[in-house]
Amino acid sequence: MKTLVLAEKPSVGREIARVLGCTQKHKNYIEGPKYIVTWALGHLVELAEPEDYDPKYKTWRLEDLPIVPDRMRLKVIKESSHQFRAISQLAKRGDIKDLIIATDAGREGELVARWIMEMIRWRKPFKRLWISSQTDKAIKEGFASVKPGPAYDDLYQSAVCRAEADWLIGLNITRALTSKYNAQLAAGRVQTPTLAMIIRREEEIRKFKPTEYWTLTADFGAFTGTWRSKANQDGRIFNKETAQEIDRKIEGRIGKVISLKTSEKTEPQPLAYDLTELQRDANKRYGFSAKHTSNVLQKLYEQHKLVTYPRTDSRHLTSDMVHTLRSRLNSIEVGPYAQLVRPLLKQKSLPITKRIVDDSKVTDHHAIIPTEEPVRLGELTNDERKLYDLIVRRFIALFYSPYRYEQIQLTVDVAGETFHARGKVMKDAGWKAVYGADAAAPDEESDDEDTADQTLPPLREGDSVNVKHSVIQSHLTKPPLRFTESDLLARMEKNNLGTPATRADIIEKLLNTDTIERQGNRLYPTKKGTQLIELVAEELRSPELTAKWERQLEDIARGKGDAKRFLSGIRRQAAALVKEIAASEVEYKPHNVTGSKCPECGQNLREIKGKRGKILVCPDRECGYKRSAEKQLSNRRCPQCKKRMELRNGKAGKFFQCKPCNVVEKLEDVSGGGKVNKRQEKVLLKKYSSDEGLTLNLGEMLKAALEQKQDK
Repeated sequence: MKTLVLAEKPSVGREIARVLGCTQKHKNYIEGPKYIVTWALGHLVELAEPEDYDPKYKTWRLEDLPIVPDRMRLKVIKESSHQFRAISQLAKRGDIKDLIIATDAGREGELVARWIMEMIRWRKPFKRLWISSQTDKAIKEGFASVKPGPAYDDLYQSAVCRAEADWLIGLNITRALTSKYNAQLAAGRVQTPTLAMIIRREEEIRKFKPTEYWTLTADFGAFTGTWRSKANQDGRIFNKETAQEIDRKIEGRIGKVISLKTSEKTEPQPLAYDLTELQRDANKRYGFSAKHTSNVLQKLYEQHKLVTYPRTDSRHLTSDMVHTLRSRLNSIEVGPYAQLVRPLLKQKSLPITKRIVDDSKVTDHHAIIPTEEPVRLGELTNDERKLYDLIVRRFIALFYSPYRYEQIQLTVDVAGETFHARGKVMKDAGWKAVYGADAAAPDEESDDEDTADQTLPPLREGDSVNVKHSVIQSHLTKPPLRFTESDLLARMEKNNLGTPATRADIIEKLLNTDTIERQGNRLYPTKKGTQLIELVAEELRSPELTAKWERQLEDIARGKGDAKRFLSGIRRQAAALVKEIAASEVEYKPHNVTGSKCPECGQNLREIKGKRGKILVCPDRECGYKRSAEKQLSNRRCPQCKKRMELRNGKAGKFFQCKPCNVVEKLEDVSGGGKVNKRQEKVLLKKYSSDEGLTLNLGEMLKAALEQKQDK
């Protein structure tokens, strides 16, 4: 008898099969003496579409909403149905005694496997492989200690609730908005409050009115000090005359050191990475989008096997992995990390504290750290190397001592006015030695205009210092900055919007639906996004409601929540949100109307983002006309340069144009002169379009066009 192993991806399935000694390769699975390893292609099963419940739902109508089935159905995804059939056939084999779920060890991975099992009607025993890395050692140890499958029933219920909630809220709200306003408008349980945060920040910036203020700095020769008062601790003076008066008052005067405080401070090493923190750092340092970081990280995990499970929300390690930490350090003793790791390996034992290892702060998976797999840095791409470098240095820093420094704060009294200076003396670089100069990089959002740390001369209270020079500087108060992806991820985490595994996809969805856009490394709302947020209920815009849902999902995953009660509440919420949209009197003005006319019904086409670039679509869904928004290259050749000419539409009709040569030819010119009727025009357009007739040469098309003209 054999065990069927279900992996999530073919690449992972092949690695598991190799480790388990499976050598008989087939198209959809790999078989061995004890195991048969097969795989999904991501999701093979999904929630049924509305039209699967009733054909009338193929047409989107506001009066048909809300769609809230009593029991949600599943269906096999058509594009990958061949793989589903293969798994189904394997499950029916008489020599299969049980199944091991080897999909990703998380909520979505559980859903992938359980839905397949439900659709193939799996009734035999099943177990769960739960590993945090893809190394051979981890796979062998994982299979030696597989967990009972039913132990993860609560996680599965949480995954089902998440999927059904997104369907009920997202589908109903999107259909309601699209139907009512005849525009491509999408909303969702997580993406809408995320968009609302970006919109609110934009409103703060728009309403902001800059105010001029002044600062006063005194040069005492060996150091500089910034003016402050008890009533004005930030040193900003909002009256220029006041600043000038203080400046005149201290000019050429002698000051006295009235306060000198020296304190030793320590800065502990940063915690290991979870996914969100890693995405934030990669965005700050390298400009990586959250999605790009996830994709690169997945390769480091699956393909190179150099890092542990990526989609984690924990920044701590567990006590059962302490014995592996030294071997992990051994594996990264290469290249630029060797000199950082060697001092640690020389120690009898690593300095393990509760700051690093804390079982109570680890949920499904521990923090992202290097594996024990040997490292070949030369095999990594540039982006993989950058991300791996972040993870490795953060891991090494865990075992270094805290950064210690001496901070000196100095206050000088000059003619009754106080000036402040600040200095810092490093005592022990500690963990900052792992990062070098990068460790001291200032936060990009920092707007601290106080005097920076400087080297201060040896002084004592009561010492006199001369004012050599003083400077008044003019400033303007600054509006809040637009979010970077790093900032937005932090806000999403703080407001409990989504999970580490889904936040990057939410940001990408907002970008792909043209509700936000990137400009440099900042996120801006579009006109569409600004209008969309006004069309949805205030309740859905607020992060509080979605955060409440996320907390309930977490409770369900831990066996503390009620799945039926949660989904019952989601159904009621979906109905209420649709009702509010139907009753709303808010108007929507399409932002993407173009000057191009629909050739079928004459309405102005709208430009939207498609999977293969921008396309022009007719706003009348019954018409359904659409075409690429990119310039249309025809098969008509320029008589001068012989390159393909653009097919354009002008007041006098359609024409061909070669921009480099500025050659223009009317469409009817190809038929030997004279005007052509609409039917002939369609035929000629079909002949010359770049989508059809690409195998015909120019002579053949001209000949065909002339013959058709003569036949008429």
